[in-house]
Amino acid sequence: MSDLTLPAALVDAARRVVEANRAAGRRIAVAESCTGGLVSAALTEIPGSSDVFEAGFVTYSNEAKRKLLAVSGDVLDTFGAVSIAVAWSMAQGALAKSDADVAVAITGVAGPGGGSEKKPVGTVVFARAERGGDPADVVADKRFFGDLGRGGVRLQAALCALDLLLPPEAE
Repeated sequence: MSDLTLPAALVDAARRVVEANRAAGRRIAVAESCTGGLVSAALTEIPGSSDVFEAGFVTYSNEAKRKLLAVSGDVLDTFGAVSIAVAWSMAQGALAKSDADVAVAITGVAGPGGGSEKKPVGTVVFARAERGGDPADVVADKRFFGDLGRGGVRLQAALCALDLLLPPEAE
């Protein structure tokens, strides 16, 4: 038993991701903002996750998104950190900075503060990028979970991100 107690649903989802990507021969990376490493923690909770988990980038600040994932300052300024453009740039950056085959990015407003009329608490944006994929073929989604509390928003965001890491045949 681990010293870290993660929700069973999160560990189960991570186990599915590790097993499916191992079977597919894929390496994965994550670029996390509002989840603060929760997806990476869930993945590394699974024994043998090193077979598939390449890298996790926790880029909470805009400056970290710029420096670690090469997200353009213009994109951040124009669209804001919680946007499809930024999530897509984060996913592309995670691919570029790792040897992963697929990367998923998560950025959002977990609360309790920080929301706005256009991006209320519970707004989370996801993107998935695949090595060799067409960069013009943006795979991204904006979800509104509602104000579930900070932990609730982060958990739902992590579960969605894990779903995005499943190979197409396992989805």
